[in-house]
Amino acid sequence: MKSDALRGHLDALLLATLDGRELHGYAIIEALQLRSGGALDLPTGTVYPALRRLERGGFVRSEWSTVSGRQRRTYKLTPSGERELANQRTAWREFTVAIEGVLGSGPWPAKA
Repeated sequence: MKSDALRGHLDALLLATLDGRELHGYAIIEALQLRSGGALDLPTGTVYPALRRLERGGFVRSEWSTVSGRQRRTYKLTPSGERELANQRTAWREFTVAIEGVLGSGPWPAKA
């Protein structure tokens, strides 16, 4: 998938991946790949700066933990992040309805 297609949606994708779970950075990347059927294969250089930006914004919090004997920073949504995710999902639904109205294969409505 072209990176231009993701522009403006990365934060929502990361928030949705963390919805109801606590994951370390690489597990977030793997979850995005899995949930997208392999279409989203984001580099760490894209994901980690976005996670830090979301943390500075108060949408996620992180802490160090031991996973399989290794120290890893794990990320979790904050209450503010949960609200932002709900807002992002609503905005996405509105966006897709509008775009489907234009790009969809149905006939154009007749002029009034």
